[in-house]
Amino acid sequence: MEIEVDKTEVSKSEFKARALEYFRQVEASGESVVVTDHGKPALEVRPYRSDERDPLDVLRGSVVRFEDPTAPVDVEWEAAQ
Repeated sequence: MEIEVDKTEVSKSEFKARALEYFRQVEASGESVVVTDHGKPALEVRPYRSDERDPLDVLRGSVVRFEDPTAPVDVEWEAAQ
């Protein structure tokens, strides 16, 4: 039996019955599977990634660019008294 590659969510009971198939799917595709409990995400099964990556590669694309980060903001502050 083959598992759909685009399926990313699966119930706990279905995962329990077919865990080995889902493990193989994650290994082959590199995409994670979210296991749900009563329709709410509970666990995520994803491929292992070594921590030996360059820290800058991990952060690449995650920082928002600010044109002038030291410019004053347009917000009024209330000082604690």
